[in-house]
Amino acid sequence: MKRLWLIFAQAVTVVLAAVFVVTTLKPQWLQQTRWREATIAQTARQIALPPAPPASAVRAGFAQAARAASPAVVSITASKASGRAAGRAREPLFGFPFGPQPRGNPQLGLGSGVIISADGVLLTNNHVVEGASDIEVQLSDGRQARATLLGTDPETDIAVLKIDLPDLPAVALGDAASLQVGDMVLAIGNPFNVGQTVTSGIVSALGRNQLGINTFENFIQTDAAINPGNSGGALVDADGRLVGINTAIFSRSGGSLGIGFAIPVDVARQVATAILKDGSVARGWIGVQTRELTPELAEALKLGDAKGVLVGGVINDGPAAKAGIKPGDVLTRVGERAVTTPVELLASVAALKPRSQVAVGVQRAGKAMTFSVTLAQRERLKPQPASEED
Repeated sequence: MKRLWLIFAQAVTVVLAAVFVVTTLKPQWLQQTRWREATIAQTARQIALPPAPPASAVRAGFAQAARAASPAVVSITASKASGRAAGRAREPLFGFPFGPQPRGNPQLGLGSGVIISADGVLLTNNHVVEGASDIEVQLSDGRQARATLLGTDPETDIAVLKIDLPDLPAVALGDAASLQVGDMVLAIGNPFNVGQTVTSGIVSALGRNQLGINTFENFIQTDAAINPGNSGGALVDADGRLVGINTAIFSRSGGSLGIGFAIPVDVARQVATAILKDGSVARGWIGVQTRELTPELAEALKLGDAKGVLVGGVINDGPAAKAGIKPGDVLTRVGERAVTTPVELLASVAALKPRSQVAVGVQRAGKAMTFSVTLAQRERLKPQPASEED
């Protein structure tokens, strides 16, 4: 024990002697050590992590809009008998984001839909359910139901379905007419059958038409990602209100390239209202073939500064022919609505009821004339450019 104590005392003596020598002969060594320790401590204080932000700041964004709209967005599985087309054929550049269609009997297609009323009425694309023999709907809460097809409108690519389940969530309808380029929007659907997905983007353009996708085109263009399986899903604004039905994409590969198109909710609501009331959509028709009146064409035909839509042909025994409209006339207005393009003329006439009368303004040989036209009912046609027939 004494020996251990002696060793300890000698060791302490040696250490103290070393400290004394360093302090006397090299005091800067101790100063440098203290400076390094102080620097390290100061740096640690400077890089200290900030406290966690408040919960409201963490959740800033569009989570509230997604929570409001997502419960009303459903996944649709359309079963089609063997040999029937599973959705509309894809165009080389403009594709319909319809889901995968496995081989076998029957064929299956995947899309999305939106519940617009608590009694089970929902919207989707016509090409999602076209030719389907069985339509199954799955809600975001896991419930499933077989859907009844109430009606379709291929010319706008809208279909109306009905499911019978209690306590159904319904999306709030917005106003597509109030949208502006640059507004934030969310696309909600079931892309690639991975489950409900929300993507965000902005309104890239409004009033897109003459794309050759539908007969009646007035698309909202967005860069929110729309992929296979999103067809018929919801495009909602920053408040979670429905402003469009996602329907098509511009793509060379079949996937999203940042250019997607949605049918405005105003159009979808008009179609749904007509189907729920009458079972189908009835549109007016006057029976003229039209061309856009360009300045060059107006000069060649010696039409002066006429503004309107050039009548290239008139259907025999059609409403326009019976009223006295002739090829070479320039249509300037339908009722109180001025028309300057074939798209505007098509939309103006189609918005009117068959068998109703409308005053059509015409310029002929530099003179303004008005004809009373009794509209006929437009037959359902395959999608085509609006300038072919109005």
